[in-house]
Amino acid sequence: MFERFTDPARRAVVVAQEEARGRHADRIGPEHLLLGILRCPGTPGEELLRAAGVGAAQVDHDLARARPDDADALATLGIDLDEVRRAAEESFGPGALDRTGGRRGRWFAGHIPFDRLTKKALELALREAIRLGDRHIGTEHLLLGLLHPGHTASQVLQGRGVTLQGTRRTVAERPGRRAG
Repeated sequence: MFERFTDPARRAVVVAQEEARGRHADRIGPEHLLLGILRCPGTPGEELLRAAGVGAAQVDHDLARARPDDADALATLGIDLDEVRRAAEESFGPGALDRTGGRRGRWFAGHIPFDRLTKKALELALREAIRLGDRHIGTEHLLLGLLHPGHTASQVLQGRGVTLQGTRRTVAERPGRRAG
């Protein structure tokens, strides 16, 4: 499928991987792909979002609000993370719980796989391209794939007024439309 991606769509996927890595994620989630599109200015997907008044900073903010805070969730179970850290550092030394560079379970350094929801969004992007009669998958198709319900990125977009039907219509009606 990736051979059908345009250069901008490939770039958005690379940026999504960088987003996931920067957030210490084990997998590339739909939210990373959305941020990847937003951080590739001048591409059709980014332009559609910008025209709808949606930017990377807003999405970052919305995603942070949508994710439950781990410390708060654990506190409801009676677990105090500060106390856990203090006890671990007392037993094993300062920085005992800090992340290290390596991760178990990776095939090779630097590779971050897609999660199940992102794989589904990529499959839906392909279907959207076919539905529109496009031979390539561009950032606009990636955006359409992300707009299908079932994950936080689609909820954030819909909360900002970006809908699947409206975006489909806009993509189909763009003058001189070409996948990008």
